[in-house]
Amino acid sequence: MRNVHIEYQGEDHNFAIASLLAKNVARENQMLDPTIMAWHQNSEQATAPFYDGANPDTWWAKYGAGNGGRLEVFVGDDYQFIMMDARGYEKLGEMPLRNLSDGLGNEYLCLTPLLGKGANTPTQEACTQLDGWAADQF
Repeated sequence: MRNVHIEYQGEDHNFAIASLLAKNVARENQMLDPTIMAWHQNSEQATAPFYDGANPDTWWAKYGAGNGGRLEVFVGDDYQFIMMDARGYEKLGEMPLRNLSDGLGNEYLCLTPLLGKGANTPTQEACTQLDGWAADQF
């Protein structure tokens, strides 16, 4: 796996900026459709998911490399990304999932075909409440 380091001196060190920088560097390194396979934030404020028996400092890199990652991009000292080129893979198109909230502020992941495209209220048949296992689809 190739490694690239970006010196980032900006004030705003957040995931959105770091991931855009990583994707741009991946394009400069012959990746036509760069995709983040895994990432890690070196910070006291961030807590990475923990898996029994996995080394919290390296499991994410092993996952990224084992699932197609070919380029590791370091953005400053804060972020590391494992990137792959997704060209040639079939595109999903419009996701049949979307996020909604109920009147109490609870967030749900909903299956649009069961819910209906125009519906804005989560239903028991089409939705599951977000927790540590269900992911946002924004």
